Amino acid sequence: MTHASVEVDGAIVGRIEAGLLVLLAVEPSDTEAEADRLIERLVGYRVFEDEAGRMNRSLADTGGGLLLVPQFTLAADTTKGMRPSFTGAAPPELGRRLFDHAVGCATARLGDRVATGRFGAHMHVSLTNDGPVTFWLRTARPAAGG
Repeated sequence: MTHASVEVDGAIVGRIEAGLLVLLAVEPSDTEAEADRLIERLVGYRVFEDEAGRMNRSLADTGGGLLLVPQFTLAADTTKGMRPSFTGAAPPELGRRLFDHAVGCATARLGDRVATGRFGAHMHVSLTNDGPVTFWLRTARPAAGG
């Protein structure tokens, strides 16, 4: 992605140049440990081209930005009917807590290279997708009983 931004009420609240735009959904069973792991993966995920044109560089390597946007609609169940169900999304209190935790974790790793959308706001999200290259990155759930 070459640049992305989030606008709320006519004002830009988050903007980055080259880097990753992450639409972040929180589900009811998600934990801080999963948020930590997600940020670890985002910082180290090799999706940027190296000199040979291969996806071999990460945010840590490129110095790119990270724009985190809360997006509960990604947790929608769209398997039945003609309207999405949002029962798969975390309640707002948990969603906000884990989103804020993820932002804190990302900021600890990347400093001022982190920008955000605004939780609970009506946002206009813009990006210029390079490629386009888009991934759905999930964390593994811990095994039952372990």
